[in-house]
This record gives sequence, structure tokens and C-alpha cells, in this order.
Amino acid sequence: MELVQGEDGVARCWWAADPEIYVTYHDEEWGRPTTSDHRLFEKICLEGFQAGLSWLTILRKRDSFRDAFAAFDPEVVAGFADSDVRRLLADAGIVRHEGKIRSTINNANRALSLIDEFGSLDSYFWSWAEPDPGEPVTIPALTAQSSALSKDLKGRGWTFVGPTTVYAFMQAMGLVNDHVPGCHVRQTCADERRSIVSRR
Repeated sequence: MELVQGEDGVARCWWAADPEIYVTYHDEEWGRPTTSDHRLFEKICLEGFQAGLSWLTILRKRDSFRDAFAAFDPEVVAGFADSDVRRLLADAGIVRHEGKIRSTINNANRALSLIDEFGSLDSYFWSWAEPDPGEPVTIPALTAQSSALSKDLKGRGWTFVGPTTVYAFMQAMGLVNDHVPGCHVRQTCADERRSIVSRR
């Protein structure tokens, strides 16, 4: 729950001091409310790949992941076959974990089911967002809400979506606002999030 001040004099969340790829990710993406189905699907898949690794590792490989997984278009990924699994296991640009690769294909099919039921991933995931609770006092690893969402996803056949993974997804996609007080993008994220929640 600390702030850091970069060489540019801007106050940011403590984890975003360096390297530069983290600074940019923090300023332009993390916590910014996201309604794009492709980005929501991409992020929950990449959070699954992150399990046991650092987000920095995944972030540095993200472009390769996008190339390998058809820009995380769930309709395309849902059609991946064993030949695609073999192709992905040979791709040094991504994390070559067969369980996580097969999970992504499975979850693409589960995502299509959610889209059929709710109209979009946006509608489903944002139904789990709560009104802005105000400034965070602590940054938890998981919450009752992420545990409930994790349970619901697992009940629908999703894999690699434990409550900690789901909470990291919620933080990144703006379903919660965990930018610390004083961070230069906290208010922007709060305003954008409030606008989305108020329309639902």
C-alpha cells in the first residue's frame, strides 16, 4: 500500500516503479475498466498462464501469446485441435505448459457458452462488479466476490480460475479499483468504472 515516485515525478502504485514495461502497463492498462470480450478473455487466460510465475514473465511474452492464440478470439481458440496443442508446445515464445494450453482451449468453449447465455463476456463479468467501495485499506490476494466468481466459473466448466487468479483478473480489468490512494490514475479508473456500473 505504498506509493513510488518515478523519475518523471509521477506517483504510482508501489509495484509499478520499474521496469518500463510495468510502468506503461500500470499507467495505461491495469485497473482501467474493460468491456471488450476479447480483452476479458485474453486476460483471464493469461492469468491462468501466470500461475506459479510472475506477471512480468507473461507481460513480456504477451505479443507472442496473442500470435499463438489468434488474438484470443474465443471462437477461433475453441476450434483448436491436438495439432494446435503440439504447435503451441513447440512455441518458445509462450509458456509451454500443456495443462494451461488445453485449459485455454477449454475455456474458449466455456466462454462461447457464456456469450450465448448472457450476450457477451462483458455482461457476465461486469455483473460481478460491486459499487465502488472507496479507497482500499489493504490489497487482498482474494475476496469473497472473487471466490464466488471462481466457484461460478468452475461450475460452468472453466479451469485455472481459482479465487486468487480471478481476483488478479478483476483488479486488472477494473472490476475493482485497487490503485492505492494518491496514485495518479486512481481517480480516472474510479470515474470510468462508475460510468460503466451506473449504466447496468
